[in-house]
Amino acid sequence: MLSVVRSFVELTSGRNRHRLADGYLLSPERFDLAASAERMRVDRNQSVISLLVIEPSATRNSPRDIQDLERLLAARLRLTDTAGWMRDGRLGVLLPDTPESGAWKVAEDICDQYPVGEGRPNCEVVTYPDRDRTEGNPAGDTVPPDLVGAAQSLEGGAGDALSRYDAYFLRPTPAWKRSLDIAGAAVGLLVAAPVIALAAAAVKLSSEGPAFFIQEREGYAGRRFRIYKLRTMRPDAEKLKASLRLMSEQDGPAFKMVDDPRITPIGRVLRKTSLDELPQLWNVLRGDMSLVGPRPLPVDESRACKPWQRRRLHVKPGLTCTWQIHGRNVVLFDDWIRMDLDYADRRSPWLDLVLVAKTGPCVLLRKGR
Repeated sequence: MLSVVRSFVELTSGRNRHRLADGYLLSPERFDLAASAERMRVDRNQSVISLLVIEPSATRNSPRDIQDLERLLAARLRLTDTAGWMRDGRLGVLLPDTPESGAWKVAEDICDQYPVGEGRPNCEVVTYPDRDRTEGNPAGDTVPPDLVGAAQSLEGGAGDALSRYDAYFLRPTPAWKRSLDIAGAAVGLLVAAPVIALAAAAVKLSSEGPAFFIQEREGYAGRRFRIYKLRTMRPDAEKLKASLRLMSEQDGPAFKMVDDPRITPIGRVLRKTSLDELPQLWNVLRGDMSLVGPRPLPVDESRACKPWQRRRLHVKPGLTCTWQIHGRNVVLFDDWIRMDLDYADRRSPWLDLVLVAKTGPCVLLRKGR
């Protein structure tokens, strides 16, 4: 009885109104997990997966129509395929070991069950990894002529930096998190403003160049933004970075040197106390960053990450995260990224508050630098 009531509620409420009691179609949460698992499998064995996205026609989207579509999918798909609801209310079908052309064949077979021009669903296909796109053919395989009107491109926006597959599974910032960010950043800026002003004056008076360092970083969905920090290095630091690359003490694409010769005397003090990071509260207030989240990497370092490592871009970057507290410069880059991904999977108001509370003592004890 309880399952019947639950199914009725899901059928008649919001985006989940089409979910059916027999359980063939996964819930958005379970479908996200399945998509993530398939992506990890592809990363491990260098295979391929296609995602077929189906949007029922406005004239054929009643519960009975959706049940008919579900039956079509159940009859057409393989046992290894997975169908379910996506967070935006559309249907998704995961097709392992299937190139884009094969996914469009599945879309054709489904659409052919509908009379031409009478309620055919709209379809999109994305493939991971998107090899055609990286080789200069953004459109991928040829879209069947009768589905051209239904196919929609994902070029631009998040698709420019992340794979088109990833773009479907970005995790929006929860309202509670944005509220904490605004409150924390606003209070932080008010309290820290005199400190930032004094530190900026010290930087300006002690060395040539601007008081603030502004650099492009990759953030949520791979979108670029300008990060603000107090300058701790000589003005030509970026030009000297390539010559110091072999001396980096961090494996992977990230560059880190504890005794970096480019750091100025006042910059060393600012780094030891993490005062150089305070201007990033402005980034948090603007919405570029969060108080807690994976640290944003410079664009070249972020683009050099392995595909699985770029899943850290599924959430908004932050001022602090697990890595700042448990490891920092003393862990392998892969472990650093695993900490970021673990945070992304477990983030909650309590976890954010705990990480913020633990960051202060880490700074005071000068752990990691």
